[in-house]
Amino acid sequence: MNPYIQSLRLRTLPLSVSGIILGTGLAAADLGFQIYDLRFWLIFALAICTTLSLQILSNLSNELGDALKGTDSAQQEREAYGLQSGTLTEQSIRRMIGLFIGLSVLFGSALVWVALPLWSTAFFVFLGLGLLAIIGAMTYTLGKHNYGYKGLGDIGVFLFFGLLSTMGAYYLQTQTMTYPIALCGAAIGMPCVGVLNLNNIRDMRNDITHGKRTLASRLGTNGSRIYHTALLVICLALLCLCGHFWTLCIVPIWAWHLWFVWSHHEKLDKQMPVLMLTTLAVALLALIS
Repeated sequence: MNPYIQSLRLRTLPLSVSGIILGTGLAAADLGFQIYDLRFWLIFALAICTTLSLQILSNLSNELGDALKGTDSAQQEREAYGLQSGTLTEQSIRRMIGLFIGLSVLFGSALVWVALPLWSTAFFVFLGLGLLAIIGAMTYTLGKHNYGYKGLGDIGVFLFFGLLSTMGAYYLQTQTMTYPIALCGAAIGMPCVGVLNLNNIRDMRNDITHGKRTLASRLGTNGSRIYHTALLVICLALLCLCGHFWTLCIVPIWAWHLWFVWSHHEKLDKQMPVLMLTTLAVALLALIS
């Protein structure tokens, strides 16, 4: 595979758009969706492009941050990315990071420009949130003040890819906010955090060795499994509380997923696409109930 494409970590992208799809779909239902509403589709497309740019920016920054700290040097249980395998240079990754900072600014600014009244309070609030999202995407492992090495990555994922993604997509379409939308944002944030937790369970020994004190490394293996189970259960409980009962269709797959996580110490990397794709499926199921 092309090392540049490999470092983009394309398999993470379905997860990143789940909140956007959920928030936009709920907005469409509340607005009495018209398929020929071009403004609606433009806002949706720009939101997707912004989120994808931020996710790739996060992936690249994470790769560079871990490489600079030597955290990736001894990883055995997952695919080696460009810097670890030696197929990309640090300068190449930095150029790609610059590119996706630019794309995040471009798409994010266009999104706010199209969706919100110019120079309104909401306009500036969303510009500020966009800036925070860029900073958050870059500083998970990169820089002196990274939060991933302090066990705060779970909070960052929950806020940006759960609450902000869902609630932001809804607000940009409707200019309103409701309590059930916030609950849905919290719900979809749970399995997003679960993907990070699964990654951290897999890398626990290596992370501890290199001083990366993720929440998983603090909880230990069994504690992280209990936490993982709770994330998925709470997700479905919140969605059912909001009346989205079709999401329970995912229970058999998540039950199998949890059995695998509890019964296997290795090969957890193979479960990440399962949880990513089913998170997207949960977002879609919520829209038909």
